Amino acid sequence: MELLVNIDHVATLRNARGEGYPRPVEAARVCEEAGANGIVFHLRGDRRHILDQDVIELKETVKGTLDFEMAATDEMIGILIKTNPHLCTLVPEGREELTTEGGLNLELVFDDFKNRVFPAIKPSGIEISLFLDPNRKDIELAKELGADAIELHTGNYANAATKKEQQHELLRLREAAILAHQLGIKVNAGHGLNLQNLPTLIEVVPYLNEVSIGHALISQAVFWGLPKTVKSYIEILSLHDDLQ
Repeated sequence: MELLVNIDHVATLRNARGEGYPRPVEAARVCEEAGANGIVFHLRGDRRHILDQDVIELKETVKGTLDFEMAATDEMIGILIKTNPHLCTLVPEGREELTTEGGLNLELVFDDFKNRVFPAIKPSGIEISLFLDPNRKDIELAKELGADAIELHTGNYANAATKKEQQHELLRLREAAILAHQLGIKVNAGHGLNLQNLPTLIEVVPYLNEVSIGHALISQAVFWGLPKTVKSYIEILSLHDDLQ
């Protein structure tokens, strides 16, 4: 199982003062040197954290998997094709949201994705992942579209208020992962994951190819530093892999 580090909030810190530092590309370098398998960034329409120049620098620097999170707008598709990362993860994007609040509603966007989005991206050879809640219908529609992967939205699990709610969300994630695997779709996961809830997730949910972790990792790195924090996540994933 691989660890991809989302470095958006390094850009948030940089943009708070506009001083040019800390640089997201430098954070990416440190994370990879500490053992991360790749880097995730989300270029938003309002450029609230990652900027266009960051995208260029990340493409030039990242040695592992580069995952471009994006809304499926014509602008972003154009930047995606020009950047040519390994993977793009299509996510919903709301102007007022603090962060991505849930998975795509594929029934709502299916025709647009089928007729505009996928035909524009597929010829590039960039793998397409869809950020989804653990719903059977959405996963079946992802298969129909020809998605290479899905990223299961783990936010409801991470934010569950009670043990019962947490167990319910874990079961949903487990069933979704099994279904996606049966349909031949890679299974990734992300949102709200941290050092406390990650071990249970990877123990219960099978077939996870990679996990994407950002806010909790960058926040912990304020106290521990990036290398130690990245290695702590890798240790959790490695212990899981050793038991398989």
